[in-house]
Amino acid sequence: MSEICDIEMEGHLIDSLILTKALDKIMDMGGEFEIKEFTVGKRKDEPSHVRLTLIGKDPAHLNQILDELNALGARLVDSEDVRLEPAPSDMVVPRGFYSTTNHPTYIRLRGTWIPVDGSRMDCLIVVSGSSARCTPIHHIKKGDMVVVGTTGVKVVPPERPREKSFFGFMRNEVSSERPSVEIVRQIAEEIVATKGKGGRIAAICGPAVVHTGAAPALAQLIRDGYIDVLLSGNALAVHDIERQLFGTSLGMDMKGNVTSGGHRNHLYAISEIIASGSIENAINEGKIRGGIMYECIKKGIPFVLAGSIRDDGPLPEVITDTVKAKDAMAEALKGVDMALMMATMLHSIATGNLLPSYVKTLCVDINPATVTKLMDRGTAQAIGLVTDVGTFLPMLAEEIRKAGSGSRIQ
Repeated sequence: MSEICDIEMEGHLIDSLILTKALDKIMDMGGEFEIKEFTVGKRKDEPSHVRLTLIGKDPAHLNQILDELNALGARLVDSEDVRLEPAPSDMVVPRGFYSTTNHPTYIRLRGTWIPVDGSRMDCLIVVSGSSARCTPIHHIKKGDMVVVGTTGVKVVPPERPREKSFFGFMRNEVSSERPSVEIVRQIAEEIVATKGKGGRIAAICGPAVVHTGAAPALAQLIRDGYIDVLLSGNALAVHDIERQLFGTSLGMDMKGNVTSGGHRNHLYAISEIIASGSIENAINEGKIRGGIMYECIKKGIPFVLAGSIRDDGPLPEVITDTVKAKDAMAEALKGVDMALMMATMLHSIATGNLLPSYVKTLCVDINPATVTKLMDRGTAQAIGLVTDVGTFLPMLAEEIRKAGSGSRIQ
């Protein structure tokens, strides 16, 4: 061991287990450390501070450890400005570029720490003038000044929330039990409280919301003003419209019985919308008189329908270019305070990759693997329920109605 440097960390290092994770990472990677200073916060709102010497085998080994510790909020004591290199071509990155996390990030530019806008994972940091922004690789242009290495980069990892919160209290738990009334009630109270503070809530949903009979509950939440953004795909919209036009979803009626020739109904639904030119036109023509998409359009709620190779049609509103769809999702998610991910692995994981780590996240899915993947994405305020959305969503809508005293959010 011959290469050394001094690093420091600040924040709620003990109760959020950040220091423990950092020391484990150093030892797991074959490094050594010596704690030089350690000041412990004595109140729950008082941060702790630690300074330690990090020892590596050689410069490359030390840099590998520093890269890992950066995501936990560690930074060099003798801070320098970030290193910038121009992108050699469109969508081509400089070697050694800094790959972002979904945590709030700052860079030291001309001696001043400035925030990096648009925190999301697996992006680059592009500096323009006196500002910096997380930028996906498909938006990189030749000559963009890109941050290289971890020098002058500071990350603020997620900490245990200071305020009393159901999301913070659950601490990234995944429950495989049926949703109890108490759990749903507390989630409903969080949703009502978020809206009461002027927060924005995104619903990310799959077609199972319609198949399980939960569509009326989601439509109610949209109608009552509790949903600000809807992210989904062609299937949710098609089967929602099919239910309105023919009373079926995937050819089954509302009691779950297969109807004669019903397997064609989703194609008829697509045809009707295409004949009208759009979902909104079909509503104005009186073809559609209710449902999820009806409430979104009537309420002026933005929605993004991202296409898939499996889609029939698709509907006119579906974005079939996946890069454009991801950009549209990222734009729609700006300023979102809570994400309700229900019965969709594809769209939930895609949305999780676009969200900052401080956004409260609820994932409900019958598949445990989907819930676990979302819980592992790095937020300190995420909970998961492994259950049928057809049971959960109507319960949630009813508890929100009670918590909000039936009042609508304008």
